[in-house]
Amino acid sequence: MALGRGCFRLQGLRGCRFSEFLHYPTVYVSQLTGHPLSQFFTTAKRSTLSSAIISKAKRLNAKYEKFLERNFPRFYVIYSTFFRGFRLLFLDFKEVSVIKHKMAEQGLKYNQLPYREMEKLRQFRRDVIKVIPVVLLSIPPFANYMVFILMYFYPRQLLIRHFWTQEQQQEFTEIYHSMRAQVYPDAVSSLFKAASRVPDRQLKGQLLHLASKIQEGMHPEISQLHAVAILFSRPPLGIRRIDAHQMKILSQVMFLTPHLPIFILRRRLWSHIMEIRHLDQALNNLGVHDLSEDELRIACHVRGLNSVHLSPAQCKDWLTKWVQLSKKLKGHRENFLLLFK
Repeated sequence: MALGRGCFRLQGLRGCRFSEFLHYPTVYVSQLTGHPLSQFFTTAKRSTLSSAIISKAKRLNAKYEKFLERNFPRFYVIYSTFFRGFRLLFLDFKEVSVIKHKMAEQGLKYNQLPYREMEKLRQFRRDVIKVIPVVLLSIPPFANYMVFILMYFYPRQLLIRHFWTQEQQQEFTEIYHSMRAQVYPDAVSSLFKAASRVPDRQLKGQLLHLASKIQEGMHPEISQLHAVAILFSRPPLGIRRIDAHQMKILSQVMFLTPHLPIFILRRRLWSHIMEIRHLDQALNNLGVHDLSEDELRIACHVRGLNSVHLSPAQCKDWLTKWVQLSKKLKGHRENFLLLFK
């Protein structure tokens, strides 16, 4: 007996009494797969049930968030920022995994990646380094409650940017810039001291003039900076020749701890300088005009400019000049950029 397209009733009931036929289970079989259709009906029911549970959970979560927002607005800001941070961190992890797989599959090095992928790896590595101590502190039983309290009172020190509110991001960016700015007078003083040992009188005079302009808060022209860049590829200003005091000052400019042996400081400083150098090269290939406003501000902050109170056009102009100067540098002159940030 035909039951419609795609299925048929199992035969083999010939000779059965009508009463027996009524009690005999009817089974429908798919003509495509040969499996009983009850399996498909069960799967469909399970899928529908799962969708209903997920939909119900979403509605309950939305109601809970509205309740928090209405009755506990300050806690709601912390709650929403916290969960948004986890989502962004998870997306970063997925993106970094894709980039790493691409590097392994195509045999690419870090400095061969496009700008955005290079910047993503750089920032993710720093985020992980910052998060690891917090994770280790929360391992002992009940220690996670203490960690949550510490994160609430010290978000800048213990949390990464994904877990900051928009106001905190601006506030902490200014704090970091003020910490860097406190080191600049020492950096300029060490530059004056090192300039006195430059044998070439003409270059020595130009360098001292530039240092004076920086000390007065003025920004030199790119041509003036490029004219003295050669001094930073040889003693006494070359990265491989600067003394321990200068090394510690430059480490603080780069937010690196100065309380390490000199040979480690030199290696870390050189690594960070080359990282910025590679980013500059990739950014030159991409074009500053292709960056979004957030990417512009992050790029300026990484290179030493406080972009919180600047317009996107001002950030773009400054970053363009930086990339132009970086492109002209050759040899081991990259530490020159640190002193003239």
